[in-house]
Amino acid sequence: MKYVIRILFFIVLAFIGYGFYIKNSTGAAGDKWVGIGVLISALVLMPIFLWHRYKNKNLEDYRFKFDNKNTENTENQ
Repeated sequence: MKYVIRILFFIVLAFIGYGFYIKNSTGAAGDKWVGIGVLISALVLMPIFLWHRYKNKNLEDYRFKFDNKNTENTENQ
C-alpha cells in the first residue's frame, strides 16, 4: 500500500509541476493541470493515506475522556 501512496504522490507532483510549467510558458492552460493534481491529492491520495495510517490503531486512545477529568488527584492544590 505504501508504494501505491508514493506513486500517487509523485503523480500529483507531476501534474502540479507540469501545470506550473505550462502556465509559465504558454498561458492559462496550466491551471487545469494544477487543479487536477490538487483534486487527486484531496479526493484520492489523502483518504488512502489516512486509511493506511489508522487502519490498525485504537482511535479511543486519541479521544478526550470526560470521566478522567473528574478523577484527577488534586491534593497538592
